[in-house]
Amino acid sequence: MKRIVWMGIGVAIGVIAFRKINQAQNALGPEGLNRAVGRMADGLYDFADAVRSGMHQREEDLRAALGIESDGATRR
Repeated sequence: MKRIVWMGIGVAIGVIAFRKINQAQNALGPEGLNRAVGRMADGLYDFADAVRSGMHQREEDLRAALGIESDGATRR
């Protein structure tokens, strides 16, 4: 009975190890690299968009605090 239990545990560990190795190989291939770069690019775009939005909001707050009227033209 003990041999069957240990054999079952060994099989389970083998299956888990096999799946982890396959996942690692997929992540290291060209498709995995493309996915990683795409996620990073999306994250950078979202961060830059949030920074731009914060800059515009802060500029409006400063203009309001200083009493400067915006003429509608944006300066870059």
